[in-house]
Amino acid sequence: MDERVDVGVDGKTNILLITADDMDGNTPGAFGGPYDATPNLDRLAGEGMVFGRAHVPAAVCQPSRSALMTGLWPHRNGAEGFEPINDGIGVINDHLKQAGYKVGILGKVSHIQPVERFGWDMAADMRQLGLGRNPEAYGSRAEEFIAEASRDGHPWFLMANAHDPHRPFHGSAAERELWTAEERSEYPEPSKVFSGDEVEVPGFLPDIPGVRQEYAEYLSSSRRCDDVVGAVLAALDRTGKADDTLVIFMSDNGMAFPFAKANCYLRSTLTPLIVRWPGVTTPGSSNADAFVDMLDLFPTFCDAAGVAVPGGVDGATLTPLLKGGRERDRDQVFTVFHETSAKQRFEMRCVQDFQYGYIWNGWADGSVQYRAENMWGLSWPAMLEAAENNEAIRQRTDFYLTRAREELYDLTADPDCLNNLADQPDLEPVLTRKRTSLSRWMTSTGDPMATEFHLGTGQPVEHTAAVTE
Repeated sequence: MDERVDVGVDGKTNILLITADDMDGNTPGAFGGPYDATPNLDRLAGEGMVFGRAHVPAAVCQPSRSALMTGLWPHRNGAEGFEPINDGIGVINDHLKQAGYKVGILGKVSHIQPVERFGWDMAADMRQLGLGRNPEAYGSRAEEFIAEASRDGHPWFLMANAHDPHRPFHGSAAERELWTAEERSEYPEPSKVFSGDEVEVPGFLPDIPGVRQEYAEYLSSSRRCDDVVGAVLAALDRTGKADDTLVIFMSDNGMAFPFAKANCYLRSTLTPLIVRWPGVTTPGSSNADAFVDMLDLFPTFCDAAGVAVPGGVDGATLTPLLKGGRERDRDQVFTVFHETSAKQRFEMRCVQDFQYGYIWNGWADGSVQYRAENMWGLSWPAMLEAAENNEAIRQRTDFYLTRAREELYDLTADPDCLNNLADQPDLEPVLTRKRTSLSRWMTSTGDPMATEFHLGTGQPVEHTAAVTE
C-alpha cells in the first residue's frame, strides 16, 4: 500500500467533509442497508474505508456538529443543546486557516454557533441550496469554491451538509404543510422513491403500517441525500482535485424515529463513517473492530493539514487506523445526551463495548415523561394507536416515555435494544463494571452530572482532576 500522505498544495491535503442530517448508521448499502438506497455512498465506500463501530458523541444536530468542530465533548465546549460554543473554545477552522486553507460550508450554517466564530470564506445555507435538498445546487457551489481556492493556490476545507434525510420526509404530509408548492419546486424528487410495501422496518421499531410508511419516506429522503453526495463528488472530480483530497462522509446522528435520534441507544449514535484518503486508505477496506468517535476527526484533519494537534482535545487521530493499523484503547465508546431541540433536558450517558451497552438516564424518576422530535410524524402516533390492542407495543411505548434509571443490553444477542437486562442478578458483575467505567469517564472529563451519577448508582466518588482547557 502506498504510504504517501503529503499531497495537495505544499504537502497539505484538501479536506471534503460531507454530512447527512439524521441518517441511520445502517442505511447505506455498504453498512447492510436496503438495496439501491445509496449508490453513490456505496461507490465511495468501495474507494475507501468503512468503519463499522463509529459513533457521534451526542445524537442531536448542533451538539454533534459542535463537538466535531471543536474536538471537545459537549459539556466541555458549551454546546450541550442548541447553544453556541463557549468563548475561547478553539475550532478546527482556526488551525486550517493558519495553515493557509480556505474554508467553506454548504448547508447547516447556523447549526454550529456563533457562526462568525468559524470564519467561513464561503457559506451557503439551506435557502441557497433548494432548502438543503437540491443536489445540483450543492454540486455547482462546491465546484465554484474548490476551483477558486485552487486557482488562488490555497488548500481548502469544505463542509458539505445535506439537509436530508431530516424531517419533513419526502412525500410526507408534513412536507406539504411546512413548505409551499413554490418552495418545494426548489428541489427535485429523489432519484428513487421507496414505497411502504418494499421496505423492511428496522427491528427496534414495530412493523405496523404507519411506521412502514414513514420509514419508506425516510428512505426516499436518504436517497436524495445520496444524490447530493454524488453531485458533490462529481464536482470534486471535475476540478481535478480528487487525488489530492481527503473525503469523509458521516451522519450527525441516527434517524428521527423513536429509540433512535435524541437518545443514547446503539442506533442513536452509530454513524456510517466512510473515509477515502488517496495514498492512505486501501480501496474497499473496512474496520469492523475499532470503536471510533467523531471527536477523532479533529486531530485527523490536523494530520491532513500538516499542523500540530492542539493539546486538550478529546479525540485521537484516525490516521493509524486509516493506514490499516490497529490500536489499543478502542474497545469501547462513550456517548451522551443533554437537551432536545425544544430545550428540554433529558440527561443520559452511555458506554458500549463489543457485547454490552449500558445507559444511565439521569432524568428518569418514574413520573417525568420524555418528549423529543423523534416522536413527530407518523410513527409514534401509530405506535400509540397499536398499543391499545397490542401488549408488547404498549409495554414498549410506556417504557419509552419514562424509561428506567439504568438500562443494560446484550448487543450481540439484542442489537435492537429490546430487552433491558439491568435487573438480571446474574449480570450484576457486568453492570458494576459498566458503572465503574462510566463513572471514571465522567469524572475525568469534568462531566457536571458525575456526582449525581455516583450518588445514584452507589459508585465511589472519584477525585481525578477534571480535564480543562
